[in-house]
Amino acid sequence: MTRVIVEHRRPPSAFAFMARAFLRSPRLPKQPELPDLVERWTGVRIGGEHEARFREATGREAGCVLYPHVLGFRLQLAVLTHPAFPLPLWNALQIRNRLVRHLPLDRNAEYAFETSIGGRRVVEKGLEVDLHTRLSPGGDCDWESVVTYFYRGRFDQPSAPVTPPASPDLSAASTVAAFRTPKSGGLAFGGLTGDYNGIHLWSPYARGFGFKSAFMHPQRAVGLCLAHLEIPEREAGALALWIKGPIFYDTDVILSAVQEPDNMHFGLSLAGDPRHAIVGSWSAAAP
Repeated sequence: MTRVIVEHRRPPSAFAFMARAFLRSPRLPKQPELPDLVERWTGVRIGGEHEARFREATGREAGCVLYPHVLGFRLQLAVLTHPAFPLPLWNALQIRNRLVRHLPLDRNAEYAFETSIGGRRVVEKGLEVDLHTRLSPGGDCDWESVVTYFYRGRFDQPSAPVTPPASPDLSAASTVAAFRTPKSGGLAFGGLTGDYNGIHLWSPYARGFGFKSAFMHPQRAVGLCLAHLEIPEREAGALALWIKGPIFYDTDVILSAVQEPDNMHFGLSLAGDPRHAIVGSWSAAAP
């Protein structure tokens, strides 16, 4: 299989990859062949206007383990809409993240982002695809992530479906904070990630997909969680996330957490709903 490397000297254009998404057929192939595809963005600087808007939306700084995920998310959308990628973007559901900070980010360094296609698994109700992103100032990797997307449907698989990793047990968690989510801001946060999906922008559009109203980008909801939790801004560590449901705008939410010797587990839920829409786990013992 020939490796395809797409080079960028500036953030990938949202207009370009969203246009490709609309042109793609919504049909899911039974045996999708994933290409050896890399989207690479060089000359990346940390900070500036992008960080200022991230701070305004989440209350977190660029040192936050979540920030590179937001900054480099356009590369993931570029991969998922590339003509060689066989699965349509509109069928993709982001379900799990693993974000790892190896070293503090250097505002004076020039970084390179690189996103490639990792593993794929047929699960009980569909297909999971991993995208692996690395942020590096040279040979070393300062930050990396594995983001898993789920495609519901029937896919051919020679072996039995695998069981996805379960989220941590939060039965012993206690309430950390109760707050109301922002009234809006989907368009502004879409400018940070390149994700202009209408479910984050317009309630009538979201209702067409079965949601009661538009809801926040999951990265923003996680950022609001991190603003209330005592997670270091510069130490090495890993943040695992399970995205289970929507967090709506202008809605009361409950953040709960439980501290273990080596981990902090937390969950964000809509007030009055015992189910957690977002579950996370922070570990200082990052590989």
